[in-house]
Amino acid sequence: MAEPLLHVDNLVKRFGGIVATDNLSLDIARGELHAIIGPNGAGKTTLISQLIGQLRPSAGTIRFAGEDITHLPAWKRSRLGLARSFQITSLLPDFTAADNVALAAQAKDGHSFRFFANARKEAALREAAHAALKRVGLGDRADVVVSRLSHGEQRELELAVALATKPQLLLLDEPMAGLGATESGRMVKLLADLRKEVTIVLVEHDMNAVFALADRITVLVYGRVIASDAPAAIRINEEVKRAYLGDQHVVTSHD
Repeated sequence: MAEPLLHVDNLVKRFGGIVATDNLSLDIARGELHAIIGPNGAGKTTLISQLIGQLRPSAGTIRFAGEDITHLPAWKRSRLGLARSFQITSLLPDFTAADNVALAAQAKDGHSFRFFANARKEAALREAAHAALKRVGLGDRADVVVSRLSHGEQRELELAVALATKPQLLLLDEPMAGLGATESGRMVKLLADLRKEVTIVLVEHDMNAVFALADRITVLVYGRVIASDAPAAIRINEEVKRAYLGDQHVVTSHD
């Protein structure tokens, strides 16, 4: 069996007396879109923050592409090919869409943020920025200041920023948050296309999107994995129904 791209073993994260991640183990296969779901407070964002290196685990190990990255800082993980988008937008609002993406491409190459002016002039960075913007459907919005983009466009821009770092694994924290029906539909289509190019971990509350996109789904409750399986099996899992899905009807492309 092929080695997983990401292997998490008995990960623990404590905040005082609160256990946010409770001996959590998880494998992410190369090329899959793996969704992580669960009620508020389940530990989903805490898990993503540990994977990307923004939080240090209290115990356990994280291996990426065969390398132990448990204690690596976030910037080194980015160099290895980990990228994240945030639940709340983290863009630079007074810069253009292209500026935001060029800065990410520049940081990936190891340049200091102090030399951001170069990102506006260097042809290779501008080309990389425009390619990433075109990939997410924002090719004609490159010169628009972020604060003038719609919320949906900002979420798409965050994907372009992440893609500019040329990730092996893309960690997405609620990319559908705050989107209307039309924007959500565009995001689902975009993610369906991107999954052909990059491994994706998707944290998301929109169950229609999750069941339409995921190859596998892991369900967290109080920082513990209660199930990890194919969408069809998760849909009928009684423990998952009791803990999270309840009686809600999830419409998928297979219904």
